[in-house]
Amino acid sequence: MSRLLFIVAALSTALAAAPAIFPLKDVRAGQKGVGRTVFSGSKVEEFEVDVLGVLENIGPGQSIILARLKGGPLAETGVMQGMSGSPVYIDGKLAGAVALGFTGAKDAIAGIRPIEEMLSVNPESPAPKQLAGLPKRTQFLASGVRLEEIATPVSFTGFSASALERFAPQLKEMGLDPRQGASGGGRIPDKMGDLKNLQPGSMISVQLLSGDMSVSADGTVTAIDGNHVYAFGHRFLDSGATELPFARAEVLALLPNVQNSFKISQSREWMGSITQDRNTAVAGIAGKRAVMTPIEIHSGSKTYHMQMIQDRVMTPLVAQMAVFSVMDASERSVGPITYRLRGQMDFEGGPVKIDNVYSGDVAVNALASLGVATPLTYALSSGLDGLKLMGASFTIEPVEKRSQVQIAEIVGPRQARPGQEIELSITLAADDGSEAVKKVHYKIPVGAPTGILNFTVSDSTVTNMTELQGAMTTPPRTASQLLGLLNSSRANTGAYVRVWRSENSYTVEGRDLPDPPASVAMILARPQIASGTAANLRGARVAELDIPVGGVVVTGSKTVQVEVKE
Repeated sequence: MSRLLFIVAALSTALAAAPAIFPLKDVRAGQKGVGRTVFSGSKVEEFEVDVLGVLENIGPGQSIILARLKGGPLAETGVMQGMSGSPVYIDGKLAGAVALGFTGAKDAIAGIRPIEEMLSVNPESPAPKQLAGLPKRTQFLASGVRLEEIATPVSFTGFSASALERFAPQLKEMGLDPRQGASGGGRIPDKMGDLKNLQPGSMISVQLLSGDMSVSADGTVTAIDGNHVYAFGHRFLDSGATELPFARAEVLALLPNVQNSFKISQSREWMGSITQDRNTAVAGIAGKRAVMTPIEIHSGSKTYHMQMIQDRVMTPLVAQMAVFSVMDASERSVGPITYRLRGQMDFEGGPVKIDNVYSGDVAVNALASLGVATPLTYALSSGLDGLKLMGASFTIEPVEKRSQVQIAEIVGPRQARPGQEIELSITLAADDGSEAVKKVHYKIPVGAPTGILNFTVSDSTVTNMTELQGAMTTPPRTASQLLGLLNSSRANTGAYVRVWRSENSYTVEGRDLPDPPASVAMILARPQIASGTAANLRGARVAELDIPVGGVVVTGSKTVQVEVKE
């Protein structure tokens, strides 16, 4: 029995051993090869590969093997989305992975990423996440024809068609091709799957969101070395070091298309975690469970439960799309409507609360969902420790009417003295022509300097933007500062009176220092951005007064000046 167990263990080790490599320097035009991918179910099938040549130095430090693919359904489908990563062998040795294709090509001619470039990605690398802009598909141009990375098909289940239409341009800019219901929905069993079911040529699905709504991106495994898995042959999100769960998928059908043929798939079982997302490949660790963030969205009597990835770009976007889709599915998108969006996002360093009302006739759900994405983007893009998202919960409450007032006027005395209490009258005008007047009282401090005192009543957008000007010059340096800034954002159901003078103030570690003595101002006026000090040209804030309005959206801004005299 012990001898049998030894033989089985030895065979398992051999199956997972590093593949024999056919080096790029030995690739020649006219060579024949074999590719492996899944055309149906989970069975890995072979297709023929005719090497046409090598495009050397086609990009910075990059060469691409050009080949014609034949066999199976390829004559009808051409190079399909979902084939990215399909391994190609020459003389039984691994040469590379199908990774690029020509736009609009009739023949199945593909660019094959040399395996040496893919294996240079280390799944165990602790390199920090990249903080660059949105990823873009790599393109190589020749006589107006583009050889580019095969777009990654991304399937959305449980989302409305309007959600995909609205966000499709942004997703395509990132090299993703969104499709509605192009994969089977439902939950993947929570336990880790049998790793023996994973082999070069197997189809995998990277899960960005799973549960009642799901987002998954399909590709193919190129090589397995021990518990290290290499796939795609190109970037996915270009996230650098990352943590993205992936599952083994089965192909339900192939959909030939004049523009882009693709596979329709179904995720079956969790396989591991993608830990590196680089220019030439994604790499991961089989059997490693990725940490996901729970998210709940409540709308009426229905609650959506999902698990979401941790990614500075995709987490805010996926959350925004989910909120948009829930609103779009439950309420009309055109006509007078008001949404109240309440919720909380729990970060390692503390919570951020959301409570806003959105009202209008068109695209109100787009505006409301942006209210979720904006603080998430700001927090996750900061790079500060303590801002890992631990969970999020949102509640959507619709009201079938417009609920909005505009700041029409602010009236106050023309003159006042230090120590005197003054009254301000703010007129709020509703859409139906009715008006309401709010009274605010402010006592001018004893010893206040003479001169013009400004009283600006504004909605939350103007007030928050004014506040953020200081944060832009001296960004938060700790998680607690950033979370404090997000939690200080004013709700859009109120009006806010800002009392200020026209003298310059200075921002020191996120706080205003109004009208300092001349000697101090000379020091602060020097360039000290690195030390957390910056000039603040919006005027020195003296005080702020809140005007509760109720569950209606407030818009507009008005200013009145009061002269302070002895």
